[in-house]
Amino acid sequence: MDAVNPKAPLWDDVSACLQDEVRTVTALSNSSFSWNYAIECESNQYFLKLSADHDYTEAEADGLKALSAADSIRVPRLVACSRTQAFGFLIVEYLALNHSHPDFDRLGHDLARLHRLPADGSFGWHRKNYLGATVQINLRRQSWAAFFRDMRLDCQFERACNNGFSTSVGALRDQVLDRVTAILDSHKPEPSLLHGDLWRGNCGFIDGGVPVVFDPAVYVGDRETDLAMTRLFGGFPESFYESYHREWPLPSGWAQRQVIYNLYHILNHLNLFGSGYLQQALSMCRQLLAED
Repeated sequence: MDAVNPKAPLWDDVSACLQDEVRTVTALSNSSFSWNYAIECESNQYFLKLSADHDYTEAEADGLKALSAADSIRVPRLVACSRTQAFGFLIVEYLALNHSHPDFDRLGHDLARLHRLPADGSFGWHRKNYLGATVQINLRRQSWAAFFRDMRLDCQFERACNNGFSTSVGALRDQVLDRVTAILDSHKPEPSLLHGDLWRGNCGFIDGGVPVVFDPAVYVGDRETDLAMTRLFGGFPESFYESYHREWPLPSGWAQRQVIYNLYHILNHLNLFGSGYLQQALSMCRQLLAED
């Protein structure tokens, strides 16, 4: 972690927003679209995310508010969301993560409680938001099959074609979308409020093993999409799934739908990070087309 000059003009804006003088600033991990800092103020400590895209931080603040209002799973408390001429910034409470005794049982239980809460009867969200650096369009649909086809998979196929993959995954686009529509048309999930980007890097644990989730990309959709993503990029321990299933078991057919839902994320990684994800995307497409 690197110290940052707290006297730069940006930190004056942050101090004014918090009404608390910034004393020290420490740079944390960054991405291609945001910068993260721990800031020590006169009376408290905070976590700050900075982005050149004002809408990015505002979308994340919107998601944190929705998850906090659900009062089912712990999220960092939103302190402020504001903008300067050059940046948008999001400020939340600073949480010291402690992974020595992670309570994945409680995480599974809390996630199921979130999903079981009544949600809007249509699928989507009232605004666009972001999956990493990817804009998610969340126009509402009454049909889950139509929403996932149009607002999720087809958007990624379109990007893949524009990124030079039109003769590989692009060549399977229409067949895969037809197959996905046929599978999801017979699946009628209850609308659930979703975290939307629930991989291992977007959850942590504070003292006592209490689980915390962050960096959401919320919308109303099929709860199985959150569960599916937890099996990507490192996965969660089996105790998490056992706890979730005790609270709210998944319906039959979830394993096939998991391939559909995770294809969205693999295509997104193909579009963000390149051909290292091409073979995995092709394999998932062919798996769906080969299944009865």
